[in-house]
Amino acid sequence: MSQMPRLSACPSCEEPLESGDRFCGACGYDLSAVPARPKGDPTVAPNGSVPAPAAECPAPAAPPVGAGGLTLPPQPSPPPQPPLPPQPPRAPASESPAVPEAAASGVRFDRPAEPDEYLLQAPDPRVAADLAAPAAGARVCVACRAGRVDGDGYCEHCGHAQPRERDHLEQESGPVAAVSDRGLRHHRNEDAFAVGHTVLPDGSPAAVAVVCDGVSSATRPDDASLAASRAASATLLAALPRGAHPQQAMHDAIVAAARAVDALADEPATARERAPHQNAPACTLVGAVVTSGLLVVGWVGDSRAYWIPVDRSAPPARLTEDDSWAAQMVAAGLMSEAEAYADERAHAITGWLGADAYELEPHTASFKPDRPGVVVVCTDGLWNYAEAAEEMAGVVPLDAAVRPLHSARVLVGHALDGGGHDNVTVAVLPFPAPPQGAGSA
Repeated sequence: MSQMPRLSACPSCEEPLESGDRFCGACGYDLSAVPARPKGDPTVAPNGSVPAPAAECPAPAAPPVGAGGLTLPPQPSPPPQPPLPPQPPRAPASESPAVPEAAASGVRFDRPAEPDEYLLQAPDPRVAADLAAPAAGARVCVACRAGRVDGDGYCEHCGHAQPRERDHLEQESGPVAAVSDRGLRHHRNEDAFAVGHTVLPDGSPAAVAVVCDGVSSATRPDDASLAASRAASATLLAALPRGAHPQQAMHDAIVAAARAVDALADEPATARERAPHQNAPACTLVGAVVTSGLLVVGWVGDSRAYWIPVDRSAPPARLTEDDSWAAQMVAAGLMSEAEAYADERAHAITGWLGADAYELEPHTASFKPDRPGVVVVCTDGLWNYAEAAEEMAGVVPLDAAVRPLHSARVLVGHALDGGGHDNVTVAVLPFPAPPQGAGSA
């Protein structure tokens, strides 16, 4: 059995070795075949000088040098060998072919050269021009601005998830405008709105806004709010031109919205089996109709409507009463408003649209303001940060009557600046100066 060279570290990776190791435990180097130092490679002294070759007798072989310049202990001298033929001079380093370090076992230790640059997740602007341009009408990634968005909402180039369509929505319709935002804490927007305008039989204009807030503890709250807002708005816009009274039209619109949400509970049995303990889809609703001399609001739940006069010296007012635990405590005289809304049960709703609602009780009210102003229709994602009518009036811009979309954006921004803990949706409806002689309803 041949004697193993005594090595303190692997010649390839410099991993410390144990006595008697035949292979390196880190890289697998065959320690029984330590390569001999090639001829023609002069030994360099520590001071950088090259010693002159011996003239008469050959010098003993220098100890082999391992990877990283590690000097190995001397090996037993091999038996004398016949002289080798003269070797051609070594080519300069720039001309010699690359020879991988290899052990006798055939394991290669050479590695391909590392690239100087790596492809970033977002495309390098120097090569972005090489990407295929998205087809006309295709969505472009908001992150890399070059890749096409697939059907699942992800960029095909960088993989970035795209914002959902309902994360932020804005819409204008005649004199009314609305904005909805997901907020800063929720992973999706469960609010929805619908705005529109039409003409009454006498030729006067009418504006409509409906805002709904999905109940997060229920199944598919985003679907519920969307179905309710669309059904209520469609009912209003169909009834008003036919001459229906706005307050009756609002009542019918809430009933239609409730039916639309109830229909969402008719799921296949397999869906119920997957989630047997979930509540039926549910949402709250608040709507407003503005005509030349009449303001009508309707609601179920805790979404609200506020009246803000153009003349801020006149008092603002809240036009709705919440279907909530806090409102019930205040109405019963059991707690003050401040105490009730400070309670952790304050926002527990007692009325909503959905198949498992106790009883549908649409609330409607009509007003005849004696001065111009705006109606703010919103979810609790806004009024949590401006609860009292005076607080809301302090946030609504002074030019809200002429810039409703801008005002809706400002109100959403106020909620986001306050923390954005919930989805935020707000619609702004200007109320024109009433005709002479109009009074309050």
